Amino acid sequence: MARGSAQAGGMPRRGSPAPPQPNPPKLYAPRRKIHPKRVNGTFRRIKWAVMVVTLGIYYVTPWLRWDRGPGAPDQAVLLDLPHRRFYFFFIEIWPQEVYYLTGLLILAALALFLATALFGRVWCGYSCPQTVWTDLFIYVERLVQGDRNKRIRLDRAPWTLEKIWKRGLTYAIWLLISVATGGAWVFYFADAPTLARALVDGAAPPAAYISVAAFTFTTFTLGGFLREQVCTYMCPWPRIQGAMFDADTFLVSYRADRGEPRGPHKKGEPWEGRGDCIDCGACVAACPAGIDIRDGPQLECIQCALCIDACDQIMDRVGRPRRLIAYETLSMPAARESGERPRVRLIRPRTVLYSVLILIVSGLMAYGLLTRSDLDLNVLHDRNPLFVRLSDGSIRNGYTLKVLNKAHHLRRFEVAIAGLSEARLKSPELGDAAVLRFEVAPDSVRAVRLFVSLPRQTIRARQDEDGELPITIELRDVASAAVYREATAFHAPGASGR
Repeated sequence: MARGSAQAGGMPRRGSPAPPQPNPPKLYAPRRKIHPKRVNGTFRRIKWAVMVVTLGIYYVTPWLRWDRGPGAPDQAVLLDLPHRRFYFFFIEIWPQEVYYLTGLLILAALALFLATALFGRVWCGYSCPQTVWTDLFIYVERLVQGDRNKRIRLDRAPWTLEKIWKRGLTYAIWLLISVATGGAWVFYFADAPTLARALVDGAAPPAAYISVAAFTFTTFTLGGFLREQVCTYMCPWPRIQGAMFDADTFLVSYRADRGEPRGPHKKGEPWEGRGDCIDCGACVAACPAGIDIRDGPQLECIQCALCIDACDQIMDRVGRPRRLIAYETLSMPAARESGERPRVRLIRPRTVLYSVLILIVSGLMAYGLLTRSDLDLNVLHDRNPLFVRLSDGSIRNGYTLKVLNKAHHLRRFEVAIAGLSEARLKSPELGDAAVLRFEVAPDSVRAVRLFVSLPRQTIRARQDEDGELPITIELRDVASAAVYREATAFHAPGASGR
């Protein structure tokens, strides 16, 4: 009975084939290679201009010269890691001034937030390095292999001599661009002419060759093969930028209220009762991400606006108004539907906030650069022992003076204790006097050991209950008479132990 029940309930007999199992859902779709079609128009010209300017800045900047005087590098932009300096034209940043670099990163982030709040992923579509180099690689590909249809046919064709030489020439030019990209990057870290000769002669440091190889590989791979996958899967910004959008952010959008219902259109047919979209697919063919902008906002869209140029060309041919695809806000279709005039609101709380923060950070950085000193003085008190009682009853404290000379010339200084003529100074390297003199080489730091002694009666008159006596170490530039002061404490036995 039990066996019969089991069989009746659908249990398979021994030796019978197992029932087919449903196929598991695919979690990853294989990449469909995208061949963007060449388009001409306003936004394509803007992208060409941005590409020329940004690539020109990247490749040319290391070769610009800037005279900083004898003994200083004359490269305008240089990240000098061995000497721990960052030179940017007339600005010289030291390691302890890293907050300037922090400020630049904050400004870049705020500017990106502001641009995104106003015009969506405009950075991604025009200025992102991935976009710029991908555009350049596609241009080379089109130049060698032809436009979209020819490249598609070449992809599907067997490996003939024509396909081999066209692909080989394309890859060779990509490789040259990639090597130039990696070479330009390392030129920012050393004198460009000197390093270029060393790279050619084989005398450059191994780190230089490794860096060039790494940047060559990444540029060749990301710009030549991965392309839109970098923007969709590798870059986190598409998932973050949605928080910057609102109903008044300008996005590349298909005007469905004007384009629908879509469908083919023959010359001479009326336009009444239908939309302006003729469903030609030109916008999809021009898209470097391979998406259909008519499906609405999408993660893959980088807002490059090439679909606008492609659609405008079709509208010109069929005699309809341009900008069926255009930059517009999410609130504009609803306004047109209700008969209202669409409003443009560039000034709104988030854009004002970003702008104010940019002004504040820029002002703080500008003030810091204008008021920065060409010398830093740091005084470190000895911790063990805090003080020493001398044979004559006076108390001595030990200090280390660190003097950073940011000037490009040697400077002479005098050190004394401000307002305490009774103080005696002694240094193992400078001697024993009320005022000590020493020199600091250009663009360098000098540490000076200093012992300060004070009589007990002076200490009793000035010290607090804990035995601390505030003093000021004064450093005077002999040549310019500029005075630099650093407050510190002089330690002695407490008042209860007098």
